[in-house]
Amino acid sequence: MSHEPPGPESGRILLLTAAFTAFALALAAVVVSATAVHLDRKRLYDLADLLAADAAQAMPSETFYAGGTATPQDGAVLTLSDADVRAAVRAALAERPPSAPDGLVVVEASSPDGRSARVTLAAVARPPLLRWFTGLYGGGIPLSATSTARAW
Repeated sequence: MSHEPPGPESGRILLLTAAFTAFALALAAVVVSATAVHLDRKRLYDLADLLAADAAQAMPSETFYAGGTATPQDGAVLTLSDADVRAAVRAALAERPPSAPDGLVVVEASSPDGRSARVTLAAVARPPLLRWFTGLYGGGIPLSATSTARAW
C-alpha cells in the first residue's frame, strides 16, 4: 500500500459538491416561496370574487319595497349603492373569516354603475422560506386583487 501525497486537485470535489448543494437549496427555497406567494395571490382573488358576487345581490329588500331605488340602467333588475356593497362586504367578512394572506384590507367596495359590485382587496404575502429576507425589505410582498360582479 502506497500513499501518494495530496495533489493540486485534492479537496476541490468536496468544495464543488458543497457549493452545488448550497445553490440547489437556495433555488428550492426561491421556488417554494414563489409558489407560496402565487397561492396567496390566488386566495386573495378567490376571496375578491366571492365578496363581489355576494355584494352584487346586496340591495336590501327594504330599499326595494320602499321605493328608494333609482331607475335601473340598461334593464338591470337591482340598483346597487356603494353603501349596500360596503355593508355586504363587511357582513360577509364578519360571517366567515377568510383564509387570506396577512394584513387583509378592503381597499374599495363600490358600485360603479348601480348594477355591478366592485371589490378591491390588498394583503401582504410572507413567503415561508424567505421570511428573513423579506423582513429586511418591508416585511412581505404586497398583493392586490380586484373583482367585479354584475347583478342581473
